Amino acid sequence: MAAPAPAPAPLKDAVGGLDRDGFVALLSKLIGESARLQNDPPVHRPQEDLVAQHVVDALRPVSTETGGGPLVVRKVSYAEGRSNVIVEYPGTVPGRVVSFVGMHMDVVPANPSEWDFDPFSLTFDSEDKDKLRGRGTTDCLGHVALVAQLMRRLGEVKPPLKHSVIAVFIANEENSSVTGIGVDGLVKDGLLDKLKTGPLFWIDTADKQPCIGTGGMIPWHLKATGKLFHSGLAHKAINSMEMNMEALKEIQKKFYTDFPPHEKEKVYKFATPSTMKPTKWSYPGGGLNQIPGECTISGDIRLTPFYSTSHVVEKLKEYVEDINERLETTLDTRGPVSKYVLPDENLRGRLEISFDGDVMNGVACNLESRGFKALCKATEEIVGHVEPYSITGSLPLIRELQDEGFDVQTAGYGLLKTYHAKNEYCLFSDMAQGFQVFVSIISQLEEEV
Repeated sequence: MAAPAPAPAPLKDAVGGLDRDGFVALLSKLIGESARLQNDPPVHRPQEDLVAQHVVDALRPVSTETGGGPLVVRKVSYAEGRSNVIVEYPGTVPGRVVSFVGMHMDVVPANPSEWDFDPFSLTFDSEDKDKLRGRGTTDCLGHVALVAQLMRRLGEVKPPLKHSVIAVFIANEENSSVTGIGVDGLVKDGLLDKLKTGPLFWIDTADKQPCIGTGGMIPWHLKATGKLFHSGLAHKAINSMEMNMEALKEIQKKFYTDFPPHEKEKVYKFATPSTMKPTKWSYPGGGLNQIPGECTISGDIRLTPFYSTSHVVEKLKEYVEDINERLETTLDTRGPVSKYVLPDENLRGRLEISFDGDVMNGVACNLESRGFKALCKATEEIVGHVEPYSITGSLPLIRELQDEGFDVQTAGYGLLKTYHAKNEYCLFSDMAQGFQVFVSIISQLEEEV
């Protein structure tokens, strides 16, 4: 009688840890392309296909294309030179899936003259070999290389898994002026539908802890139109700057009354409640002796996910119309001749509010889901502690995924302090822990089947 086959080794033993040489070699290729990955149209139009091809080349030896492994690798493009990559390690049980999504192949711009080192090549700190420096190391080419190495290792070891493990590397995350060519296009075409049956981990945050909440973002512009006149004859002018400042103060008061701190913000550990603040001034120009006839204050609202962005937009429009109708009684004036209405000239100041098209909704992750519990357990096991957090920074696309029925959880292994910053870097040790967290998540889900 033949002896029974030995039990397979635990996944973490079979897969091992993150190979530094392989990770650094791939990341070096990706950072080397980063000058052509900057996403700020029309000045910078990224060519994510450059990264996509490096990922495909790294996985090809263990793919079905060469017969060297089980990985199914597919490039999907909706615009020339701007590919997404979907990679699947097939499991044995239909409907069982775990996915890692959101590793984007574009970066924010970098000005080499402002950096202490070349942003467009991977370099090492001479005093700290753990530091890997360059644009995209934290956001998000480091995660592209990390998840590519995970998929390659699965392809090499070929562990018997019930779950399919799917990685989705995406285009066009850093700019929302162009749509339909990244994860939004993949969702629209149904290419990610099978991911709905298991947890989806969006790998594009930082600091090794579960990010369980993000904020919505509403860019706004408040324009005031008054009457331009000589500053020595202030009684004949409507000072658009004074009117706009007073109007904004009134609008902010109403906003904070209608959208106060929400009770769920404590549960999700948000660092701040919803906020509305000005960030920019603009006006047509003029001399110091001219009272300006028009000006615009611009800013943004960061909204916790327990409020609706569309409701906020409607309320702001109501605030402005109410002020316009009652200028004389609603707004404070500044001095004895300051006014916003000139009855003798049948002239009234006027406010207009407008909003940019790239309004984003925040997300509150499901704290009862399998994915969240697996991420927390893996984080505590590998990092040594688990401290979920929320911020009113905004991540595009993930609320839309949640609304489509995906169990979205978010994590990342770069450094928040270098996110979108000059002199960006990540730590190899953090990425190595991320690799182990991913393996632990897969192992936990396997045990449930």
